[in-house]
Amino acid sequence: MRDVDKIKRMLKNHERRISALEKRTPPTIGTFTTKRLSVKEFILSKNPKNDVDKTLAIGYYFEKYKKIDSFNVKDLKRGFHAAREKEPPNINDKINLNIKKGMLMEADEKKDNFTAWVLTNKGEKFVENDFKKVNR
Repeated sequence: MRDVDKIKRMLKNHERRISALEKRTPPTIGTFTTKRLSVKEFILSKNPKNDVDKTLAIGYYFEKYKKIDSFNVKDLKRGFHAAREKEPPNINDKINLNIKKGMLMEADEKKDNFTAWVLTNKGEKFVENDFKKVNR
């Protein structure tokens, strides 16, 4: 019986060590380690053509990858900075151009006392299609 107790203690110790390692190690798919996509990587992958598209891409990133319900001017400024992109002189102008094109719309509620926006279905499809017009 003594050997069985020793084996049980060893197994328990191994389980504890394996659990601790799993908590420290990022999840993997096959042999590739998964990593959270940064806003910079996202913008580089989509290759927006101008500041209007970059503004839309950053909004898309916030909604889809950061799971933020809506975004405001301060969020977009932080997004440009995090992406290492030059901030446009007038972000509100870029937002308004996206609204005119039907890519963004005003959110139901303000965010931090600032007007907030969300992507429209058309805006989502436009970004997902790498800024090419989606025919319906």
